[in-house]
Amino acid sequence: MILPKDHQKNDEEELLMAAGPSSSAPPPFQDDPPSGMLIDFSDPSAPINSGGELPPPAFTPYEAEFFNAGNGNIVSHDYHLNSDGEALFRFLLSQATTHPEFRLHCCGVHTETRYRQVTHHSEGHRRTRTESYTETVVDFDFYIDASHFSGPVHWSVDDSEPAYRGAMVREVDTPEGKRKATRAEIKQFKGWVEDRTARGLPPWITSIDAWSDGLSPNATVLKSSRTLRQWADEYCASPKHLKEFTYEKVPYGWNIRQLENAVRAAIVAAPYQGNVTVEFATSASKVYIRPDNRLSRMLSNKWLKFLSIILLIFPFIWLFKRFHSRGGGSWAVCGGAYALKSWVPVEEPIQQDVSTAKGAPPSFDAPDRGALVAQTPAGTSRLTGVREGEWFKKWQPTIVRAVSNRFQSQQPLYVTAEEGVGEAYGLDGY
Repeated sequence: MILPKDHQKNDEEELLMAAGPSSSAPPPFQDDPPSGMLIDFSDPSAPINSGGELPPPAFTPYEAEFFNAGNGNIVSHDYHLNSDGEALFRFLLSQATTHPEFRLHCCGVHTETRYRQVTHHSEGHRRTRTESYTETVVDFDFYIDASHFSGPVHWSVDDSEPAYRGAMVREVDTPEGKRKATRAEIKQFKGWVEDRTARGLPPWITSIDAWSDGLSPNATVLKSSRTLRQWADEYCASPKHLKEFTYEKVPYGWNIRQLENAVRAAIVAAPYQGNVTVEFATSASKVYIRPDNRLSRMLSNKWLKFLSIILLIFPFIWLFKRFHSRGGGSWAVCGGAYALKSWVPVEEPIQQDVSTAKGAPPSFDAPDRGALVAQTPAGTSRLTGVREGEWFKKWQPTIVRAVSNRFQSQQPLYVTAEEGVGEAYGLDGY
């Protein structure tokens, strides 16, 4: 017999009442689940039971120990950088974001012959005579900062170039392995590096014949058969006690030789007739990684190193570093290049006078001073940065004025005399 639903409900209530007052009906179903049992993980505000565990700490990048050697160069004896190639590689990339200092040094001196009276007493007699002597007089001595770079571009040396690849001598990397470079190879390489720097060519160009390909946007800058990470791993795997890894920062883009000649000519025309020294110098350009041991740290301290020389201890250290199998080793195979000016491809043609010179951008030996855009093998390229002619034209009046006023300062000049009058820009009509 099937009862209606109302009769079924009444029967259930009678059974519950007959069970006694100690029994109670189950609570009606609630929409909100009990806390700690069911959690909606899609709801960010839902409470999550940690089970008594502390939350993990926030991730922070590893900060290696390093110090400034006094001339802007960085030295690190961090243990982690000497044992983990990835940490060393990341440290070099982070240090490359700090560009080097590139400054012009101008100094003028002349010699003067002066006379003085010298009196001698001998056997009760007094004699006075006149003697001459030469004294060097500094007329002017100042620096101008030219550190406006783009980059860096990470580069490595070619396998055919004599470089320090883990030994205490320069080596050449061949398919058969490393071999010691000959004196002729080293002499030729040093001469080329000097000429390359004077021309303003980047460090990955191996010869003057390859400069056009080296300046193209698709140029191969990692010339070594090994990557930077592989060089870092090789350094960390070395058991040598006095090993050293060097990362060099190299400016490029300006014809330094022609620019120095132009500055020297401007000083002579000031006029000035003394001995003139004009040179561009780079500082804060190297990062050194050295082992974490007492001997290596002692050699990084210039005063302790000088004391070891005085006490005749350093010669024995040098012999150990030079000849012992676990003594010293040097890696100088890579670095960062910082452009003072460079050619950057543009996607759309620019309505401007375009150089019709065939081939690569204009030569650094005879650049087209008026062309900001040129046709290159990669297409239309724009010149970015400051050209050396523009920089010289801007600073020429300040250089001549500093020479005439016999200006001397160890602090570099960052702005010209015209730019230094900031209050004048607030004047109406200035």
